[in-house]
This record gives sequence, C-alpha cells and structure tokens, in this order.
Amino acid sequence: MVSEVALSFDLAIILLAATIAGFLARQTGQPTIIAYIIAGVIIGPVVLGLVEVTELTETLSELGLAFLLFLLGIKMRIDEIKHILSPIVKISLPQMAAVAAVGTGVSLALGFGTMESIIIGLAVMYSSTAVVIKMLTDLGETTTLHGKIDVGILLLQDVVVVIILAVLAAGRPESAAEVGTTLAVVLTLVAIITVAALAASKYALPPIFRRIADNKQIFFLIAISWAFLFVFVSDNVNLFLAPLGITAYLSIEMGAFLAGVAIAQLPYSKELQDRVNPLTDLFVMIFFASVALSLDAGELFFYWQEAVIAAVVLMIGKFVIFFALISWQRFDSETTFFGSLYMIQVSEFGVVVATAAVVGDFIGVEILGFLTLVALITMGVSVYFFAYGGALYERAQPSLSRFEAEETFAEEKREYTDHAVVVGYDDLTRNVLELLDDHYDDLVVVDRQAAHVTQLTQKGYDAVFGDIGSGSIRKDIALKKADFVLSSSDQIEIGKTILRETSQDATVILEAGDDEDARALYDRGADYVIQSVPLSSERLADYLEALLEDPDTFEDAAERDVELLKDPQPFRDVHERMRGDLDE
Repeated sequence: MVSEVALSFDLAIILLAATIAGFLARQTGQPTIIAYIIAGVIIGPVVLGLVEVTELTETLSELGLAFLLFLLGIKMRIDEIKHILSPIVKISLPQMAAVAAVGTGVSLALGFGTMESIIIGLAVMYSSTAVVIKMLTDLGETTTLHGKIDVGILLLQDVVVVIILAVLAAGRPESAAEVGTTLAVVLTLVAIITVAALAASKYALPPIFRRIADNKQIFFLIAISWAFLFVFVSDNVNLFLAPLGITAYLSIEMGAFLAGVAIAQLPYSKELQDRVNPLTDLFVMIFFASVALSLDAGELFFYWQEAVIAAVVLMIGKFVIFFALISWQRFDSETTFFGSLYMIQVSEFGVVVATAAVVGDFIGVEILGFLTLVALITMGVSVYFFAYGGALYERAQPSLSRFEAEETFAEEKREYTDHAVVVGYDDLTRNVLELLDDHYDDLVVVDRQAAHVTQLTQKGYDAVFGDIGSGSIRKDIALKKADFVLSSSDQIEIGKTILRETSQDATVILEAGDDEDARALYDRGADYVIQSVPLSSERLADYLEALLEDPDTFEDAAERDVELLKDPQPFRDVHERMRGDLDE
C-alpha cells in the first residue's frame, strides 16, 4: 500500500510540475519540450530530489514515445507529400549523413571516444519534430513550400530514428558483422510489417472503420487498439521468431509508427489526430519529464563547456548543410533560407536515441546529459530564429539571391482558394452540390458519416470525413480561404466557429434551430440563416395566400425564384436578391 501511495505521489508531482512548466513555456513562447525536461531537472535528483525513476514512470514514458510516433504516423499521408517526395528524399539522406559526420567529428575533436562520438553523431542528425511543427503551426506556415519541405524531411528522419532505435534495442554488438546482421534483420522485419500495415490500410481497415467511424467512442478505441496490436507484435517479435532460431529486436516505437501510417491512408485520419493529441501530450509530458529524472547535476553539466561548443557548431553546420542541399534541388532563395533556418536544432529524438544507447550499454549517462544539454540549447535558440526569421531574410536576401537557380522548383499541388465548402450531406445540401460544383473550381464537402463520404467520393466530389469543429479539418479544407460556405448543422457553436474563421468577403449560409440562434448568427456576420421548419411553413403560407388572393404576385415571386436558381452567380448580394413581393 505504501509503495502504491508513493507511486501515485510521484506521478502527481511529475504531472503537476510538467503542467506548470508547460504553461509558463507557452506564455513565454518557449518549446514545451524544454519546459518538461526542465521540470524533470527541478523535481529530480539535480535540484529538489522529490521524484525518482520508477517502473510506473518508465512504463508511462515508453507509452508516451510510442503514442508520439503513432501520432506522427497518422499524419504521414503519402498522397500529400508525393509531389515533393523526390527532392525531399534527395535532401534528407545526404543531410542526415553530413550532419552525423559533423557531429561525430566535433565529438572526436572535443575528446570523446570513437563509439561515443558515433552515437552522438547519430543522435544529432535529426531536427526537432515537436519544435518545428509547433512553430510552423503557430506562424501559419505549415502549407508553405518551405513548411512542407521541412515536414517531409522530418517524417523521413522519424523513419530513420525508429530504425536506429530498433538496432540499439539489440544491445552492444561484439563485431561489425553483428551490427550488419542486426541491421539486416531489423530492416527485413520493418519491411514485412510495413507491407502488412499498408495492405491492412487498403483491404482490412476500410470496411472496419467504415462501420464504426460514425461512433466517435468506438472509433477512437479501435484506433488505439490497432496501435497497441502493433506495439505488442513489435515488443514480442523475439518470442515469435525464437522457435525459428532467429534473435531479433524491434522497438515498440516502430510498431506504433507503422500502425499510424496504416490509418493515415484512410479518410478518417484527420478526425483521429485531434482525439489522439491530448492523450499523446499527456504521455509525452511524462516521458520528457522522466528523462531528466535519471540525471543528476553532475551528469547534466559534466560536459557543459563541450555542450555549448557543440551546440554552436551544430546549429551553424546544420544551416549550411540544409541550405546547400535545398538550393541544390532548385528551390527559390526564400524557401531555401527558411527551410534551412527552421531545422537547426537538435531533436528531442536525439535524447531518445541517447537514452536507448545508455540502456544498450553504448554510452554512459554523462553523454546522455551532454546530448540533453545540447538539445536544450539548440531548441531554445531556434525558437527565436522562427520569431525573427523574416527580418533576417530581408537583410540577407540580396546576398542569397545569387545562390538561386534560374529555373526554380514549382509545386504541382494546387491549394484550395476561393472555393466552396459544404458542411453536412443531407436533404438540405444535397440538391445544391451540382450547382456549386458548376460555379466553383473547387468544392469540398465535410461530413461525419463514413457512408456519405464514400458516396460523395464515388460521385467525384472532394469529400472529407470529420467534424468541422476540428481544427485539423478546418485547416485541411482551407476554410479561411473559402469564398462560399454552406452548413446544414443547426448547432450554434458550429455556426460561430465557421463565422470566426471565414473571411469577411466570403458568403456564409448557415442553419439555426430557433430565432434566437438565427439572430446571434446574423449579428456575427452570417449572410443568410436557414430555419428549415419555420421557413418552409411560413413560406408555404405566403405562397398559398398570394395564390388565393393575388395570383399576379404569386407568379412574380415564382418567376423570381426560378430566375435566382438559373443565375450563373446565384449567391451574389444574397440579402437583397432574396427579398420580393412576398416579403413586403
């Protein structure tokens, strides 16, 4: 009982400290990853000594890493990066090799041993997924060309890091041949599981998720169960292969990542991202806070001078390497500059690799402290380059332009702009889709029922499964850039959300359940608010009254309605054009 109380107390202290630190980091514009690690430093042996590493914190931190990679996998939609996949691969692979070489060389120059230097090189060649994606999101640059290049590179780096984690899980090798054998076995297992995951995403998962996607709770639980299935297989692969005389290890992170990739290819992945995010944040918070619990002050600052030197060299080296490689792929100077500047930090996965290397007896905890300090320094500094990158580019642009190729890379993917968005596929919206499709170059329909999404896709419409209340969905359909929005949802909060995100020039038609909601939506800028039952009953009464008492007025109103439907610009000046003799 005492031990259970102690475990609960430790977990409560970790959560409280990390939450407070995370809140302060958000208020000051610092990466939350840094805040979590600092929280661990403060409550751990380095400062206060309130909490120690326990079996519970280790289990939760392992799950945190697995869920982080599961979330990354969910975001890896192949069709969204395939148009720039070739240059991304050509940039990523030599970049990782070059940065690893710089990291290894710097480490050797600073006096570290050969194996330690190799591990350091492998740990510093990644950029921070957490920092880059968070800052790109905050700056609204995720859909820019440099944003997509950086995200694509990060995804490939994530694939490499989980492979390295799998190799490190096998422990210290006795010879180079053993390293080669371990790598060959790992790559074979990764290939098999990847094929199985992609096959499942094409044949097994669609009918399952189509049946349960409308039930949010079951949908979420099945997705999490799918992730745990791959985690279980990865964690126990050695037991499965033992009867064949094969010794193999595969990290649970790799299993979780591939489980996410399988789901990412389904039309339901966007909806799942928002539901997995809070759970991932919880476990990741515990993971990074727990990293520092295994360090004391002597370990964290044992190589502090070397860490400062390495951080400076690596940030400069990364910028130069990224700039050279992105420019080599014929991107313009602005894309090259920002794509390079945003990737100079050492990743949180560098700490993960170092932790796995300590467990595998490759390095000592002092090297883990060194890499943790390097990651803290580079992530903290890089945030300010995000903030002041625009000003730096303006000053550097005249010099950078001479590195720009005469013919630069042009994106093939078309972004939504001045398009129509329809929320909900029902009797209200079904009959206007063809009209909108004829009038707008791009029409996107958002619906929460999997069957409707399938029907719309078969008819050739661009359909997205999910809830318009989801920020990921709104971002995916570029709601802010829409020229016309029609929603058949009578939920007042949905209407407010749409009005809050659409531009003032957009035409927005919403539905309300009662007069009070309708007035509220009009006050917030709605062009027209549909009240289905009152509208139909009152309009019918007006038509009948006109037909019986004033046939000429009835014929004029009917002709005007027909003319409105035939107009090639049916939604111009909505308020004025919908008023007629029946409204007098």
